[in-house]
Amino acid sequence: MKVALLQPQFAPNLYDLAAMLKADLVVWNDLEQWHRKGRTHRAAIKGDNGQQWINIPVKTEDRKKPIREVRIEQNEEWIEPFWNALHHSYSEATWYDFFADELEADISKFSEFKLLSELNTWFFGRLMKYLEFGVDYKLASQLPDFDPNPDVFTQQVGADVLYQEHDSRHYQWRSDEAIEAQPKHPEYSQLGNDFIPELSLFDLLFNEGKESFRVFEKLVRE
Repeated sequence: MKVALLQPQFAPNLYDLAAMLKADLVVWNDLEQWHRKGRTHRAAIKGDNGQQWINIPVKTEDRKKPIREVRIEQNEEWIEPFWNALHHSYSEATWYDFFADELEADISKFSEFKLLSELNTWFFGRLMKYLEFGVDYKLASQLPDFDPNPDVFTQQVGADVLYQEHDSRHYQWRSDEAIEAQPKHPEYSQLGNDFIPELSLFDLLFNEGKESFRVFEKLVRE
């Protein structure tokens, strides 16, 4: 049995998506403490000067709380800049026009969310719908037998393979037994010159759109 332990993300990268696709049990650990270096509140896109982060602001007083308790700072004007960054980076991408209107409408709904984890789970579902793919997962807070120690939890569920969030050593409780789900980042048709790996699903959506299933097939095979 294979288990993937990750934190809730609204637009994960392909390394983390590979862990979810290859695991028999996917757990989003919303009980871990929020950390600014994590990806619960941000996603990587391809900007003019390379990798760029788009962010969801969180309340300062919540930054030492478990992820499931972290609130979004809705007093800031952040949703329009969030969308503008996507528009600026991807308006010339192959699939931008196909998804732009519906995606912009979804992002405008971000103002309706109080909790970061609720936004993440909702929007991840929306992205999967656009990409015509599905990922089943459970929240750690909903598992009565969840243990924060990844080695203990892996043993409890009888797993012999553990995947954890890619490059998460600074903010996730890591197990020495964890292995990388994806040894090599797949390449795809990406707007601009040099290919940049480790970008979020926004990049895949705008560049590959409904052809993204070919990339998903690579993730499962490799």
